[in-house]
Amino acid sequence: MAVKIGGLALSNPVMTASGTFGYAREFEALVDLNRLGAIVVKGLALKPVKGNPPPRIVETACGMLNAIGLENVGIDAFENEKMPFLRTLRPPVIANIYGTTVEEYAALADRIDAIDGVAAVEVNVSCPNVKAGGLVFGVDPLAAARVVAAVRRRTRKTVIVKLSPNVTDITVIARSVEQAGADAVSLINTITGMAIDIETRRPRLANVTGGLSGPAVKPVALRMVWQVARAVQVPVIGIGGIRRAEDAIEFFIAGAAAVQIGTANFVNPHTALEVIAGIEGYLREHGIPDVADLVGTLETGPA
Repeated sequence: MAVKIGGLALSNPVMTASGTFGYAREFEALVDLNRLGAIVVKGLALKPVKGNPPPRIVETACGMLNAIGLENVGIDAFENEKMPFLRTLRPPVIANIYGTTVEEYAALADRIDAIDGVAAVEVNVSCPNVKAGGLVFGVDPLAAARVVAAVRRRTRKTVIVKLSPNVTDITVIARSVEQAGADAVSLINTITGMAIDIETRRPRLANVTGGLSGPAVKPVALRMVWQVARAVQVPVIGIGGIRRAEDAIEFFIAGAAAVQIGTANFVNPHTALEVIAGIEGYLREHGIPDVADLVGTLETGPA
């Protein structure tokens, strides 16, 4: 079950996804945190962010929309208040970061590099570039590459880039960030969507639009992981609608070296542990000695 992602050594390939697991302590009474492959904390900015006004979560068919607005405690509080607990855990801690300028990403990477106990940084490029009129970094291969290059220069730790699905060709972005220095890519982030209250004829989210996640996005995520895994040489981490071991195994077969559990944590906090146990059972049942032997084994030729 052990896997390696860049410089990260994981006891198993199942992580928690950023924004769905807090800073881990929120789940301490519910989950044996030390059984997780890795913990990806809630996205961090240079300063605390309050996020969007409510309502900012809406349940949808087979998933949910969120417009939290990347609410977070900021890098100072993370280092001083969250890291002491995180350092007591065995799984590697991955800090998810975001910014509105390349300089902010670079400054965050610099801070993360100096924090003992953080094993890797996951760069969320699904954020608006204020210097480019609000164009999201992750939809422009050159802008995404500039962010990743700036982060790469400021940290020796493993750099994972979380890709946006809201693009025409995700492989173009993936190759661009790989060339800029990414050690791995994770995908997908949420798909932009919306919901309307037909009685008031108003959006159900105060922000109007939000990010769709959950089982509804899994087919899209699976297709994009398959495309990206064939386009890059770095490890791919699959995200999107995983709630059972069978879902995770599909991502491995498509080319993912590891997976992240997100929205399912809100429904069943034990999802990640159940997925880990299910993968172990599948490997035993099929006589597969190593989970890596599943990765990229999709057969697309004539049956």
